Amino acid sequence: MLYLILSILSSISVGVLFKLLKKEKTNIFQIIILNYITTVLLSYLIFKPSAVSIIEFPIFLIVGLGILLPTIFLVQYFSIKNTGIIKTDIAQRMSLFIPILASVFIFKENISNLKYLALLIGFISIGLILNKNDNNEVKSKNNYLYLLFVFIGFGVIDVCFKQVALYSSIPYTSTLFYIFSCSLILSLISYSAYLLIKRINFKVSTRTLLFGSLVGLLNFMNIYFYLNAHKAFSDNPTVVFAGMNYGVILLGTLIGYFCFKEKLSKLNIIGLSLAVVSIALLIYSQLN
Repeated sequence: MLYLILSILSSISVGVLFKLLKKEKTNIFQIIILNYITTVLLSYLIFKPSAVSIIEFPIFLIVGLGILLPTIFLVQYFSIKNTGIIKTDIAQRMSLFIPILASVFIFKENISNLKYLALLIGFISIGLILNKNDNNEVKSKNNYLYLLFVFIGFGVIDVCFKQVALYSSIPYTSTLFYIFSCSLILSLISYSAYLLIKRINFKVSTRTLLFGSLVGLLNFMNIYFYLNAHKAFSDNPTVVFAGMNYGVILLGTLIGYFCFKEKLSKLNIIGLSLAVVSIALLIYSQLN
């Protein structure tokens, strides 16, 4: 359970960082690249990955996540910009449906009635916690595609990382290094093409450099602890999938209330209480 808690704290820290600096002028493309430069360096220095044969190499998993991670990072940014943070957050949290279905049909988990009850209460809590006034109108029907991509993308990423944790031919730490490297290469190629097409001179500010590096450090910690949580609960992926989602939204809402003076309605408070109940039931189901 410790790994899951550390992953939640790392994920929340990224959100807090974006909240603190959202008024600052930062280049999202540069942030993504600096993020992956940091994760590649950290995974290389800490994990010391060894070369593997092409037969052992999980090529589709690595390339798939290598493409998905920076793409969804970018899609999430544009979704927040075009549809608002609340709608985007709802799409991201409801993506939990995808890994839960995968737990049953792909990973063959035997989900108890108690876990089903915990999941049901958890989904209700998400709706109540995110039931806030949203002044951001969706300007175009096409912008709803951002929400759809956020929903599918985050769900598929969760399932893929579970596969990484289960893959046994090479250490998952080595797989993680190759995933980050693939994401970095794709990001560099895409940004270079963008600069050439737009004929823009490359410049990076000190603030962006620090911000991107810190995002990379926190993302590295988040994914590393998340994979360790899946290895610890290899037979119970719903505990990790649901615990991560409910934990992030519960702690994120509390930080918003106490640190950023965000208002909570009665429905939000009921939702927080239900989230606590849901997490408690998940933990209890694991102990039995």
